[in-house]
Amino acid sequence: MTSIDFYFNADDRLQVACRLAGKALAQKKRLLVYAPDGELAQRIDRMLWTWPAIGFVPHCVAGDALAAETPVLIAGDGEAPEGVELLLNLGAESPPHFARFERLLEIVSTDEAERIAGRARFKFYRDRGYAIESHDLAAGKR
Repeated sequence: MTSIDFYFNADDRLQVACRLAGKALAQKKRLLVYAPDGELAQRIDRMLWTWPAIGFVPHCVAGDALAAETPVLIAGDGEAPEGVELLLNLGAESPPHFARFERLLEIVSTDEAERIAGRARFKFYRDRGYAIESHDLAAGKR
């Protein structure tokens, strides 16, 4: 069963997404960034080219010819290539294909609308019996 990690109180969801993508890369895990909003997918694509400041996280869209060899993929649909262990959700709702992955990463910012959507996703997973671990990103700032 998919394990789920919620990272909440994020000042910048996309910056946290880049950090998690970099961490997955360092751990030699393949990651699919689910970004159903086209504009959001473009923003995360641009950020991954410049993050970290002295490098970048190798990535491409899931349908690209290089997808099989690329550690981080971006998709806006239910496409789930083989051999990808982690799913990072940037959508407002639960990804339709999350159960195909070993782990699902959810990021919730401090924005009230995002918090409400995040709570709904948390409840959706909890009500179905998924193991959820919560990470308060504000805890390290105190």
